[in-house]
Amino acid sequence: MSVQKSIRRITAPEIQARKGGEAIVSLTSYHAHTAAIADKHVDFLLVGDSLGMVMHGFESTVPVPLDLMIMHGKAVVRGSERALVVVDMPFGTYEESPSIAFRNAAKVMKETDCGAIKLEGGARMKETIRFLVDRGIPVLAHIGLTPQSINTLGGFKAQGREKEQWAAIEEDAKIVEEAGAFAVVVEAVAAPLADRLTKAVSIPTIGIGASANCDGQILVMEDMLGLSPRVPKFVKEFGKVGAQIDKAIKLYASEVRERSFPAPEQTYGMKKK
Repeated sequence: MSVQKSIRRITAPEIQARKGGEAIVSLTSYHAHTAAIADKHVDFLLVGDSLGMVMHGFESTVPVPLDLMIMHGKAVVRGSERALVVVDMPFGTYEESPSIAFRNAAKVMKETDCGAIKLEGGARMKETIRFLVDRGIPVLAHIGLTPQSINTLGGFKAQGREKEQWAAIEEDAKIVEEAGAFAVVVEAVAAPLADRLTKAVSIPTIGIGASANCDGQILVMEDMLGLSPRVPKFVKEFGKVGAQIDKAIKLYASEVRERSFPAPEQTYGMKKK
């Protein structure tokens, strides 16, 4: 007789049901240990393709391969217990056709055991989102500034600064909702526009550099911890972890150079007499 493990994780439908309710808390995570720490405090963890820049030194998210996302996705799932884990679909793995998107998204879901995937784009992703959702893959949409498109956007530029741009972005939000996305990330858009989007759709809006009135917020964990050398202007640093790491390493290096670390009785293979 098979024994089924009880479901402890938050699900995509539960996130969707939070529209207009208690604010949804989310962060990126790329490792098992940070996932374990954040798991107690957040509703979902995003294994973002931002890991290419944060962890691997790429200039953008464009070079990130699917296998790298899967590797980090596995780590975050192993490290967490209750938060929904969402894995980013990297550039080039979903744009060509809905069927290719499904093949790659299914690979991510099967190999990581995550609960949803995220992809960038509004109206142009309508058929792909619908195709995935109809086949059992929950989709978190992403509109506004879409980092995978920086080569056509001309860089990491805020969107919706001019009111003439608002209609297209609002249409993107409505289309991803109609296609079946359970929520939508709204990145780097003017606050009045983000407020407008939040009122215009029945799925949660997850802001990043948008408005405090979005249904939830997400930040890159390393940015809010003070670990990233380049931090967007909208990010508040909630910690100075980078400075603490620097201080600790400096102290360690000093003790090594002074030959005061480790003490002989602390080393392996020696017993204190």
